[in-house]
Amino acid sequence: MKNKYRILKIAVTVILLGFLLSFSLKKFSGQKITDNKISVKMSDKTPVYFIDEKDIWEIVKKENPSGKVGDLNIPALEKKINALPAVDSANVYLNLNGKLNLDIKQRVPVFRLNKDGRDFYVDEKGIEFPISKTYSHPCMLVTGDVQKDEYQKLAELVKKIDNDDFSKKYFIGISKDKGDYNLLTSEGNYKVEIGDLDNIEFKVKGFKTFVEKYLVYQDPEKYRMVSVKYQNQIVTTLNPNFKENDSILSATNKELAKASAVPLKKPDDKPKRAEIKKTNKPTSPSSKQKTTSKPKETKKTEKKSTAPKPKTKAKIKIE
Repeated sequence: MKNKYRILKIAVTVILLGFLLSFSLKKFSGQKITDNKISVKMSDKTPVYFIDEKDIWEIVKKENPSGKVGDLNIPALEKKINALPAVDSANVYLNLNGKLNLDIKQRVPVFRLNKDGRDFYVDEKGIEFPISKTYSHPCMLVTGDVQKDEYQKLAELVKKIDNDDFSKKYFIGISKDKGDYNLLTSEGNYKVEIGDLDNIEFKVKGFKTFVEKYLVYQDPEKYRMVSVKYQNQIVTTLNPNFKENDSILSATNKELAKASAVPLKKPDDKPKRAEIKKTNKPTSPSSKQKTTSKPKETKKTEKKSTAPKPKTKAKIKIE
């Protein structure tokens, strides 16, 4: 009995809704669709502008030349909007007050692919759609012979790069060359070879370790390639056109030249004065005793004379 009652209740509800819908369609069928009777909702978390309300309004007018609500074929209009390359999904319906509603979700590009001389976008589902003449969405540029079955994995890689601060700072593009993927960097002319699209997190972590421990202390132009495609090892290829930056050496030589141009402080000439006194005074037994006792003082002064040398070296700063 309970099941029969529920089925009867559902049937009555459907009949009432159908009656109200048919009544509203008859009531508003003669009315014309105007701008204030169309509601276009672009439902996207990430704002994209491949299509706008004017484009949708033009499609509505083409599909319904009379402009009357009663002449509008909603399924055909919905199919037409869904056929747009930049549209992910569209839902078209009429309210009971005769207002036409269009809920449209646009495709969000994950990367832009340049392949065989063609440029197009690819979304997170791995679906291709053409670029727009009026709008360019900022996203990762990918070049090379990328296969369609690799689109989704490649989209996952791009998302990981965009969500990681370190990767987003270093990687500005992706290329595929001879079957291997390479990450293009913003610093230097080198590229990071990752091979296939497996174990991406581990490979990026290896490159991050190389940067923090080695690359930060070197010129990025020194390398042509940093390969992390091999397990548990990083292989670097040097740039044959790279010349060591000798700015530090030249700065050091300049500082040394300045330091050598500064006259060193001479040690005290007290021993020489003592020798002058020797020649002026007559040689008497008492004077001999004095002269024999003074060499001890000269030894002390010689020790003191070596003190200024470290001070001159301390002034040299290598930057």
